[in-house]
Amino acid sequence: MLLSQFPRSHHRFLSLPLLGPIADELDDWLATTGYTRGSRQNSILRLPHVDAELRRRGVKQLADLTIPVLHDSWRALRKTYPFSARTVRAVERYLVANSLIANVQPATAVSSASLLIGEYARHLCAVRGLAASTVSLHGRVSTDLAGQIDTPRLYRLEQLPRALPWETVRALLRSIDRTSAKGLRDYAMFLLIATYGLRTSEVVAITLDDLRWRQRCLQIYQRKTSSPLELPLTNEVMCALTKHLKRTPPSSPYRKIFLRTRAPIGALKPVAVTDAFEAWARNSGVSIPFHGPHCLRHSLAVHLLKKGTPVKTIGDILGHRSVESTSAYLRLATEDLRGVSLPVSGTKRHAKGGRQ
Repeated sequence: MLLSQFPRSHHRFLSLPLLGPIADELDDWLATTGYTRGSRQNSILRLPHVDAELRRRGVKQLADLTIPVLHDSWRALRKTYPFSARTVRAVERYLVANSLIANVQPATAVSSASLLIGEYARHLCAVRGLAASTVSLHGRVSTDLAGQIDTPRLYRLEQLPRALPWETVRALLRSIDRTSAKGLRDYAMFLLIATYGLRTSEVVAITLDDLRWRQRCLQIYQRKTSSPLELPLTNEVMCALTKHLKRTPPSSPYRKIFLRTRAPIGALKPVAVTDAFEAWARNSGVSIPFHGPHCLRHSLAVHLLKKGTPVKTIGDILGHRSVESTSAYLRLATEDLRGVSLPVSGTKRHAKGGRQ
């Protein structure tokens, strides 16, 4: 409560014209979602600045507050007043979590562009067969598209999959500091990707119910193919998961095994896995030219292929819809390709007698 945080000045925050009515509940929510006492104090201390910024934008009462207004305020404050911008984010999360504000655009704000975006999203789902989580990644571009019009044409499967040598993958995993809670969490996540070729969206979706310890198996729901996959739990993966869960057990009401280590407490998003991978890759001392943990998935495919695993089996593990997607990895098996190469006509004659 604000009274315990600010025994002498709590009335200052409770009397704010716009955010005063929620100031006390906001502080309680910050406490329950894992914010430290210092973070809570910093957020409350900047409420007057945020209140004034929102009222400057024409918001006269809490019922008039919308997500776009909060986003605009955050963008305006994040460079010059970063701590106030964080408070805007905290206020937004509190309002959405407690159903005090809709996490959608108001109906009156629907424009022709919004209708076009909706039609495109339906096309991606119904015609292209993309998962809803993939469709949601198509956001507004940050730069003008004019510079992208005359780019060279790239054909499907023209670029090689981004795979690392398997020893590089093992070196990256060994470089992760497993003495901290974050290190244990990240090591378990990347080990899952490297062992089973999981997507980041599949890793962050794993719950306690998906771990069947007695049967020594892991249940994965492949969102891209909308099909379940049962994988055997290796000793290495079981050990990593056990250490992570003992160090950071999910707090009620969460069932997902990978949660944020910083407030507010909640499930990880795929972008957080990417950020963690890039951070560990920079500190590993290992040469990793690729950005993002997806290269671990590609690396596993090539590793299995070199061990003689059938292409169909690799495709089933990776959750590919067709063999065509998995066949792209055949181009990386260079040693195997050399074994089936045909001799070039005239090579021997050129070696003995020169050019004919």
